Amino acid sequence: MKNTFIPAETHCGLQQADFQKVIEGKQTDLYILKNKQGVEIAATNYGGAVLAIMIPDKNGQYANIVQSHDTIDEVINSPEPFLSTLIGRYGNRIEKGKFQLDGKEYTLSVNNGPNHLHGGPTGYHARVWDAEQLSAQCLKLHYLSPDGEEGFPGNLDITVTYTLSDDNEFIIDYTANTDQKTLVNLTHHAFFSLSGLANPTASVENNLVTINADWYTPVDETCIPTGEIAPVEGTPMDFRTPHIVGERINDYSFRQLEIGAGYDHCYVLNKREAGSLTFAAKCLEPNSGRYFEMYTTEPGVQLYTGNWLSGFEGSKGATFPARSAICFEAQHFPDTPNKGHFPSCVLTPESTYKQTTVYKFGVEK
Repeated sequence: MKNTFIPAETHCGLQQADFQKVIEGKQTDLYILKNKQGVEIAATNYGGAVLAIMIPDKNGQYANIVQSHDTIDEVINSPEPFLSTLIGRYGNRIEKGKFQLDGKEYTLSVNNGPNHLHGGPTGYHARVWDAEQLSAQCLKLHYLSPDGEEGFPGNLDITVTYTLSDDNEFIIDYTANTDQKTLVNLTHHAFFSLSGLANPTASVENNLVTINADWYTPVDETCIPTGEIAPVEGTPMDFRTPHIVGERINDYSFRQLEIGAGYDHCYVLNKREAGSLTFAAKCLEPNSGRYFEMYTTEPGVQLYTGNWLSGFEGSKGATFPARSAICFEAQHFPDTPNKGHFPSCVLTPESTYKQTTVYKFGVEK
């Protein structure tokens, strides 16, 4: 776990010593990726948490555009446990923490009202991953998730690589293999604040969003999909053409927005071929000019507008009030094991789980 790639000067200003700790015999550390453009990504191998994405605005001013913390202890004890971390074994919700596989019922921890969320309280966001920085622009993370962890069957061997390309792409590649049939739905839960972190961090309601989806999965009162795949047309869910987030987010006459206190829904991405890497979404913050385009091999993307952020303090004294972040989580649909018509999340020993998701950053002047 040798880390020899910390640049002499960084935009993020994070200190390696603040992220070094031994947890259950495994060492945590700080890793920094930097490309030829000067863009920088900082991460730790505790939960694969992204600590900083340093991007210039239209005036060339760098700022961190992902919500995060300054020390390993703050990451571990964050009021938002999934803050910009890897998520697994199952991203999003499973109804009542129960599912059946080959006639056997499995029971998971319940950590979101009556439901299981994001792999449970000790999911992959709360594990120390083995880390190897392969180059100045690539970090490899590995974790062996044991059979029975958080109730899921099978030993799951996972490798995730973070790559920062010279085209300002943050590329996340996932592979996983299991020794018995199981469920796998991995994602990364970056909380983006494209205006830059501040006290308080600005609302994302001015963000201009496009989502390449004609359909979405409506949810019940506990945010579990009803099973319907509904058209976005004629509703506040329609981002097929660019819309300002705040334009319709408070339209609580549309029951779906009231349930989530804003957007917290899975979109069914338009794809001609399952598993192909295609455009999913774009998000632009008009004042700074910063934007990203998202591409993924996954069938869905969860749009979450940080509705339940509580105003807690994070990196460099920044605070994170409700709706100060926007998340685009590439994934299969929520509660897939209990919805037979949704794309399957079952992984067998004979197959390999693979996913690629790309966030390509830029500036509009």
